[in-house]
Amino acid sequence: MRRDTGFPAADAENDFLRARRRQVMSRLAAWLRREPDDVNIMLPFHEVVEALGMVSEKRLGLQSIRLDSIVGSVDRTRDFDRRFRPTSGRVRERWQRLALATRRGENVPPIEVYRVGELHFIIDGHHRVSVAHALGQTVIDAYVTQVITRLNSSGIRYRGDLIVKDYRRLFLERVPLSGEARAAVVLSDPWDYAELGEHVEAWGFRLMQDTGELLDRAEIARRWYAEEYKPVVAMLRQAEMIGDRTETEAYMWVAAERYRLIRTHRWDAEVIDAVRQETQSHGRGHRG
Repeated sequence: MRRDTGFPAADAENDFLRARRRQVMSRLAAWLRREPDDVNIMLPFHEVVEALGMVSEKRLGLQSIRLDSIVGSVDRTRDFDRRFRPTSGRVRERWQRLALATRRGENVPPIEVYRVGELHFIIDGHHRVSVAHALGQTVIDAYVTQVITRLNSSGIRYRGDLIVKDYRRLFLERVPLSGEARAAVVLSDPWDYAELGEHVEAWGFRLMQDTGELLDRAEIARRWYAEEYKPVVAMLRQAEMIGDRTETEAYMWVAAERYRLIRTHRWDAEVIDAVRQETQSHGRGHRG
């Protein structure tokens, strides 16, 4: 707990030393737990926007925002960790000057941030955010610019999460699903999005050959979801073959097994039964 001496300058100095100790202890704890390197690193704004796909931006003006919604930075500063604790003594002089001003009740200018979904990224004001965290504040005034992206920012906590978003964005450029379909088609492994994209494109090519029509990507995506994906997933649910996978992962697995076993692109109960019997026979073999 913070114990104030009643002397603002001394308290500001103690605030900095306390924040530095917490940063060092956090880094040590992460090392002992063998956590990924990106756990304590700020999210880089440009990488987030690239992964989600930039659409537009608009200025929202001065607002009060929650400190815990600020998760990253525009300039990838290394002076602070993910929780805006100083990572070295390099920022000490300016940090303590701001802490002293805050303790004295002096006016501190608002920070500037980009907003992506519910996340905020600092344009200007890293030291002010760090001091606000150290002094136990929960909100801070900020000039906000909202950034609209193709994908939403849900699920992003660490830098590694951007890989999934980036591969999903590329998949949706190849297979522009919308509405219900966009939300339903989900994979855990980002690399699988490339394989699924190739699968849908091959399905679309066969469809155009059968119909003799030239179809754009949006129409192929719509028909694949309605005529291929949904009926197959419904059969898999009836056959209780989804298990602990996402329905999209179950679809990809059974599609690969279908072609390996039967060399066909058709779907019916016979195909599902053949795949299930093959799976069960493998399971008995492993148990034996």
